[in-house]
Amino acid sequence: MKFKICGMKYQDNIKSVADLQPDYLGFIFYEKSKRNFVNKIPEISNEIKKTGVFVDASIEFILKKIKDHKLKAVQLHGYESPDFCKELFKKQIEIIKVFSVDDNFDFEVLNNYEGVCDYFLFDTKGKERGGNGIIFNWEILKKYPLKKPYFLSGGIGLNEVENLKVFLKSKASKYCYALDVNSKFEDKPGFKNIQNLKLFIQDLKL
Repeated sequence: MKFKICGMKYQDNIKSVADLQPDYLGFIFYEKSKRNFVNKIPEISNEIKKTGVFVDASIEFILKKIKDHKLKAVQLHGYESPDFCKELFKKQIEIIKVFSVDDNFDFEVLNNYEGVCDYFLFDTKGKERGGNGIIFNWEILKKYPLKKPYFLSGGIGLNEVENLKVFLKSKASKYCYALDVNSKFEDKPGFKNIQNLKLFIQDLKL
């Protein structure tokens, strides 16, 4: 199981989180976000995939951030079309397409995206574009009809460890590729609590 920590913002905190060796570190490039990243990413292990998170940004803006920060993955958190994803997909960078879900989510919308991204990410439908701190009903993933691997996101914290263990042993998790955490491990927006992250990693043996 891969592990992604998203919404990084502060230099020293980034280094401390990177020392935990997550598979992905997410940096949000969206001005309306409380975790909008405007600094330079400090030197971290090349084993960690620096991931840029974008919301309905232009191709040009995304490509500039990829170049400026040497990003290895792009997470699309808006209403990006399949054609938009396809354009980025051609650039040979890892594409993670986000879908905000609730109990009424229609999995058919995924069909047109299956061939133009590397992974899906399922987050909780809420007021904010991520970082809402709310989990969705993971049981709906039993209805997941595709074989595309996905990231599980949305309100995951220490309180969800036991439920996660149950989920990860269930059929619903068959194509779950990674866990994505953010707000539940923060002392303030963008600043992660290292001790709590360590406990989470140890408990789940990530």
